[in-house]
Amino acid sequence: MQPWLLYALLTVLSWGVYGVILHAARSKMPMGAETPNASLKAFLFVCIAYALIGIVTALVLKARGTNWSFTGETGSGIPLSLIAGMAGALGALTLVLALGAAATPIIKGGGGFGVAAAAAVMPIVFGGAPVINTLTAMLLHRPEKAIPPQFIIGCVLAVVGAVMVAKYAPSNTGAAAHPPASASKPH
Repeated sequence: MQPWLLYALLTVLSWGVYGVILHAARSKMPMGAETPNASLKAFLFVCIAYALIGIVTALVLKARGTNWSFTGETGSGIPLSLIAGMAGALGALTLVLALGAAATPIIKGGGGFGVAAAAAVMPIVFGGAPVINTLTAMLLHRPEKAIPPQFIIGCVLAVVGAVMVAKYAPSNTGAAAHPPASASKPH
């Protein structure tokens, strides 16, 4: 297997479980009066994890004997790397906020998905993000040929497919996996 494909599949695996684990972490944070803060508390530890991975990356660079230069033939890679990191971190923040909002009961203005919030949110994120990625790449690197209709159809299918997966996921249509705490306690 080609290294790029292996890394791409590992990314699919990592990001595929990311939303479910993140939502589970969010749901284990203090609730009640602290419910509005649960998403941010989970995100705080996502940020700490990013920092820890950054430290490991620095150690790998040191072990490889890097010269610690970050400027190539076309300029410094630092500004765009920081912008990419901010885009990724902002995406992680808005993802955890979406998971919290999707889990909130509809009567409180949320999605009403409860424990299945990740099954509703993640397909939209991962179906829409590749389309945005491709369109952004096309803006930065204009296609030399006309855009084939199959591309447009593929983009539409990706978005429609993501919405359908989110809306019709079996976990979104059944009863909650665990009854609410108030329902399991005798009155």
